[in-house]
Amino acid sequence: MQQTNNRKETRENDSRGRDPSKTAETLAIIRAMESRKPEEERIYYDPYAFYFISRETMEYYSSHTAEARAMLEQSERLVPGVGVSCLVRARYFDDVVKASITDGLEQLVVLGAGYDSRAYRIEGLERVRVFEVDVPTTQKLKTDKVREIFGVLPGHVTYVPADLAVDDLGQRLAESGYDTSRKTLFLLEGLVYYLPPTAVDKVLAFIAHSSGRGSAMVFDYIPASLVDGTCEQEAGRNWQKAVTDAGEPFLFGVDEVALEAFLSERGFTLRQKMTGGDYRTAYLRGKNEGKPVNSLLSFAYAAVR
Repeated sequence: MQQTNNRKETRENDSRGRDPSKTAETLAIIRAMESRKPEEERIYYDPYAFYFISRETMEYYSSHTAEARAMLEQSERLVPGVGVSCLVRARYFDDVVKASITDGLEQLVVLGAGYDSRAYRIEGLERVRVFEVDVPTTQKLKTDKVREIFGVLPGHVTYVPADLAVDDLGQRLAESGYDTSRKTLFLLEGLVYYLPPTAVDKVLAFIAHSSGRGSAMVFDYIPASLVDGTCEQEAGRNWQKAVTDAGEPFLFGVDEVALEAFLSERGFTLRQKMTGGDYRTAYLRGKNEGKPVNSLLSFAYAAVR
């Protein structure tokens, strides 16, 4: 028993040693900026995104407005459309969650939750058991902010500290009260390409074999060429370099032509695939029509067979 406890303590210490996710804060900034726009102009609305931006970042943006704007413009030049694609992705995931609630969702598992605020703002999720899974460092910042916003941690949300690259997801969820017999939706937003292939397979195996009838998952993915360095698009090479320099390199990709077979081999049926062209048509209308998207980022909705 002592040996088991020591292994568990070592895993948790390793995860706590990681800095909070820079990517999670970047997404919070993108969502907060979009949410300040008039309703008819915005792609996405998240009233809580602002709270998850660190004080240091806010102070920098306030005192270095021109530099911050130039930095954002440079990022858009290097990887055109990535911010818009991330906003559309969030909206698409919201739509899947809302449809699932109407269809009798019993559990929601948010993997690599970051600063996801769906459990606190989507009507109906207060009646669903929600599990937010993330590394302890990022999750600690998240829960501190949630307490700041609401005064307490919502009773329908369970926070599961776990590093998906090394921890046993099934064990961590079981310890937190997850029920394998319930209809569950798994959200993997901005996640799978930061996991090694072996970890991706373990996560998908758990979902396929440890969730109730009617369960499903929604995730986004990038082509394998962004991982192995063979991407011919300049924007792709720039994006790959940016995430590597930030200490969160791409580790997993799957090509469009292989997606359906990839999922089928792991126990899933593809319900919907959204490429850049698909979600541009579906979501970018009115004043947002014609905005560039990142064609290297796609979304998929898949059901457990």
